[in-house]
Amino acid sequence: MAEPGPPSRDFPKSVRLRRSVEFKQVQRRGKRLSTENLRICVLPNALAAPRFGLTVSRKVGNAVVRNRVKRWLREAIRHERVGAELGAVDLVFIAWPSAADAGAESIRKQVARSFARLGRSK
Repeated sequence: MAEPGPPSRDFPKSVRLRRSVEFKQVQRRGKRLSTENLRICVLPNALAAPRFGLTVSRKVGNAVVRNRVKRWLREAIRHERVGAELGAVDLVFIAWPSAADAGAESIRKQVARSFARLGRSK
């Protein structure tokens, strides 16, 4: 039997919000947190683990810019969720237009601070 390794840093489908209905529900009924470049909507779920969704609208920039911001967000979530005590919640990260100029490190710090705030508010 293989020994359990460190927590996984991947971003499988099981930890993602994938349906439009799920996104809308979290955005309408969830609690909101804001950072310099992100709005995070949080809603408890009936599952045992957190799930994440990303929204980057056309206001952020063209397709190249939006995809870059999504990569930054995915990478930040992948790394920061490992040690975070989030509980069973659905989170939707909404990028503001200023996120395009923020940079990957700034986005990562904002995600880490948000996870810390959510961990304290449980």
